[in-house]
Amino acid sequence: MKNSLLHHPLKEKILTEVEQEMMNILWKIEPCSIHQIIENLPKNRELAYTSVATIIRILEQKEFLKSDKENKFHVYSSKITKEEYEKKSLSHLAKNVFDNKPLNIVKCLFNSKNLSKNDLHEIQKLLDENS
Repeated sequence: MKNSLLHHPLKEKILTEVEQEMMNILWKIEPCSIHQIIENLPKNRELAYTSVATIIRILEQKEFLKSDKENKFHVYSSKITKEEYEKKSLSHLAKNVFDNKPLNIVKCLFNSKNLSKNDLHEIQKLLDENS
């Protein structure tokens, strides 16, 4: 089980776009090597090994990742779950963009018209379960 790092001082900032991209890959295939991360990049996304290694090192320094040495290679795994990071990111968004009013996030989401009928059905189901 992952340690909860939601309130860890180094986790107060949101990941950059490219850090998020690497974490999304890592969360899907962890534990993994840098080569495996590169293999799982989108086909149109070309990053050099050294670029990915630098991003991974930064994520490790920020304590989002840990590494273990297996044979001659480093294998990386997350120190925070995707679900924990989603909650933290949403909280950050609510606080810094939506005046600390989560309802404003929901209103914005509904007003965006990007919700499918299935999404609306799932939301209604959640509302019914939590009423």
